[in-house]
Amino acid sequence: MVSIMPAYVTVKRLLTSIVFVFVSVQTVQAESFYIADAHTSPAGNGYLLNAEINYPLNARVKEALYNGVPITFVQEIQLIRVYPVLGEWWQWRNNIWSTEIRYVLRYHDLSQQYLLHSMATKTHRNFPTMEGALNAMGEIKDLSLPPQHTLETDNLILRFRSQLDLNALPSPMRPGAFLSSKWDLASDWYEVAWPSN
Repeated sequence: MVSIMPAYVTVKRLLTSIVFVFVSVQTVQAESFYIADAHTSPAGNGYLLNAEINYPLNARVKEALYNGVPITFVQEIQLIRVYPVLGEWWQWRNNIWSTEIRYVLRYHDLSQQYLLHSMATKTHRNFPTMEGALNAMGEIKDLSLPPQHTLETDNLILRFRSQLDLNALPSPMRPGAFLSSKWDLASDWYEVAWPSN
């Protein structure tokens, strides 16, 4: 016996599938780091970078943090000189400067404080909430870019991103973290516009 499914049942199943895929994509995006705002401003003979990075942590990373695992965050910043070879169709890109800003976030169970350690400045700050620590880490304020590379901003790209450093996790955790999408938290590369003259 051949049964023919009514069209409304097929359409209903199709719409349900589309909604499920949309919600799944939104959930994945909600658990990724993202750059909310970034801009440069002239200062002397160089430029300063100001940015805001949002760090939504999922339940797996929070659980590790609560259990005493230090979590390392890396902010990568690059200056790339673009040389058009065939106009906009083919360009040669040369990374002329890059730096990393590293932070280690820990939860101290006894004091119930979040400890944020800046690897660049070797300073520690305490926060009563995780959100406070993540907000402080996500604020890049007046970061000086190397003036010797920013004298000419035509064909110069400033981009940055942030991600977890899975290699900094304790050895027993690394294989599972590399294989799990729960630990794959990274923002996309964000290109910052230069101020117009």
